[in-house]
Amino acid sequence: MTVRQRTARFYAVTVFSRADLVASGMTSRDIVRAVEGGRLRRLRRDRYAIEPVSAEVAEAVRIGGRLSCVSLLVEIGVFVHLRGVLHVHVRPGSSRVRPPRSKHTLLHWNTWSGDPEPLHAASLGDALMQAVRCQHPRAAVATLDSILHHGLMTGEEVARVFERLPVRFRILLTLVDSSAESGPETFMRLILRTLGIAYETQVAIDGVGRVDFLVEGWRIIECDSREFHEGWEKQVDDRRRDLAAATKGYITIRPLASDILRRDSALREAVDAVVQSLGPHFRNAARSQLLKK
Repeated sequence: MTVRQRTARFYAVTVFSRADLVASGMTSRDIVRAVEGGRLRRLRRDRYAIEPVSAEVAEAVRIGGRLSCVSLLVEIGVFVHLRGVLHVHVRPGSSRVRPPRSKHTLLHWNTWSGDPEPLHAASLGDALMQAVRCQHPRAAVATLDSILHHGLMTGEEVARVFERLPVRFRILLTLVDSSAESGPETFMRLILRTLGIAYETQVAIDGVGRVDFLVEGWRIIECDSREFHEGWEKQVDDRRRDLAAATKGYITIRPLASDILRRDSALREAVDAVVQSLGPHFRNAARSQLLKK
């Protein structure tokens, strides 16, 4: 499924109050039979879920809240850098809030925006607001890129989310680029920005195809990740593209996603070293070609 399809499926109403079930025509006996038969699962007092229900959603509802922040974004396929903790949004004033079963659970008591939301999940706007605050800046930008790239929110809707955040976060909006197709691409773009190197994103090159980055007109950077580049056939295609690019005078480098996401300082130094060592040669070659014309 696409991310938009996953989002629509996730936000479908799958958790009900007893009043919801009765309003649908079920009797008390019907509810008991549905639970005993495995069609419904009782998560807590007055909360029933259609099976199957994920462990994350079940725990969030059992606590007395809704799945939110990066935990929700992971469920729908939005890029999140680190995801080790369960994030649950509990509305201020909620009663009978149960303690989490795991210490790796973070309760968000942020004020509710008032956006419509089902019983099992915070609204996308609320989840995004919490995710921006919970992640380090580069990861937050990658999440924002992903939200926009997949068309889950418009730029105006994202801007409204930032109106509810402290002013210090608004600089992140200036770094967002919806053309990024993956988290590693966002991280790579931010590395290039810190180096002050001229680059273009998603550039189409005749005989090669579309590349992630074209840096200073001569170097191609492709941000490979296992999710999209696994399998020998894809590797063969990538190598043929690199050869085609080389015949046109481009040098291609393919940093690993794990290095982009976890070893960015070392990668930044390596990228800068390539520019410093090879850049003068390519710039001189370009000038020579201009003089011949």
